[in-house]
Amino acid sequence: MARKSPKKSGKSPPKPRGMVARLRNYLLTGILVTAPFAITVYLAWLFIIFVDARVIQIVPAKYHLPYGIPGLGLVLVLAALIFIGWLTPFFLGRQLIRLGERILHRMPVVRGIYGATKQIFETVMKGQKNAFREVVLFEYPRRGAWALGFITGTTEGEVQNITADDTVNVFLPTTPNPTSGYLLFIPRRELVILEMTVEEGIKMIVSGGIVTPPDRRSAAEKKIPKVAAADGDTQTVPHDGTAKIASKPAPKKPGAKKAT
Repeated sequence: MARKSPKKSGKSPPKPRGMVARLRNYLLTGILVTAPFAITVYLAWLFIIFVDARVIQIVPAKYHLPYGIPGLGLVLVLAALIFIGWLTPFFLGRQLIRLGERILHRMPVVRGIYGATKQIFETVMKGQKNAFREVVLFEYPRRGAWALGFITGTTEGEVQNITADDTVNVFLPTTPNPTSGYLLFIPRRELVILEMTVEEGIKMIVSGGIVTPPDRRSAAEKKIPKVAAADGDTQTVPHDGTAKIASKPAPKKPGAKKAT
């Protein structure tokens, strides 16, 4: 008698394409995980090499070591900065700083760059209360379109004196590079103060909106809108944040008769 052929199982062996697809996904995942770390280490290494190459030219040849030590130039720069910071409070340090500033102020182009840079560093390093402490939402570049910005201070001087509104300085960063942007003077009443932190706002801008911070407000606060629906050129932001938002009228039923 002829033997019966064994029944074929319904399961088919894994296709090679499926394995290749999984390996490709693993490879892309590994790149996404390691790329930020690798790029950071690479840039840090380039910075150390750049500093070492510049510092070694200043150090006399008789003080050079027979072998190179990566990062030695960076250590020397940090030591020099610490020494300058220690010397500054003393009389000699103050006199040297004043002499250097007088020389820089006499240079037409350099004095503008030095003055702006010094003001920015003093504002950030001293931690002034108005420096990048609040994230705001405002209409830009038209009614109904919204932009994320940071309050940098209260408007003062000629800009404030010629305006009837109480205006504030708002920095509007660009995506994905938040170090560039625009300085806007916006009435305080047209700003919506957000609960998110400055770090969260920067992450949202850099990611192009992909990274969105959570809304930490209470459930009751989430139900109260602070911005009216866009309607042409009609102002959408309440002045004090507590004004009622006008609701749309209910649509009329077809065939409804007017009351007499």
